[in-house]
Amino acid sequence: MFTSVLMIEKPLSREDVEFVTTLHGDEEISFVVLMQPRGDQADLLLRAIDDIAIGELRDAAREDEVPAGKAARQPAELALEHSLAALRGQGSAATGQVVEEHPLDRLKEVVDEAGADEVIVLTEPHYVEEFFHRDWASLARHKVGVPVLKLFAHSE
Repeated sequence: MFTSVLMIEKPLSREDVEFVTTLHGDEEISFVVLMQPRGDQADLLLRAIDDIAIGELRDAAREDEVPAGKAARQPAELALEHSLAALRGQGSAATGQVVEEHPLDRLKEVVDEAGADEVIVLTEPHYVEEFFHRDWASLARHKVGVPVLKLFAHSE
């Protein structure tokens, strides 16, 4: 069985589930999903700059409303459960956890524990971090020892 560690920051959309479950054709695949709430990934200024870069001015003005810290835990758990159910609904084995601190350290541990074949980082665009190669995928490529695929999440 092919094992992918899937890093996400929001619930998987139907399109996301379809895409990641068909990446390897008919091969049986299992997922270990690491959910990090968006509110914890980057600081407020970087998120606002990203929103402006993609023309989401209203979102930039509301970045301080994104739950962070303990307030982000329950929505993250619900998003994780939704995503796991969607992956299982497509016939894939799926487990997961919310990662609040040191997501890349935890990623390395999970890759090793699961004997993962790849990492898929599925996020919204983070232009500032990507430009400076400080996004999850860029950093993970130097840490995990397996191929890292970066995909942009679909919006519903």
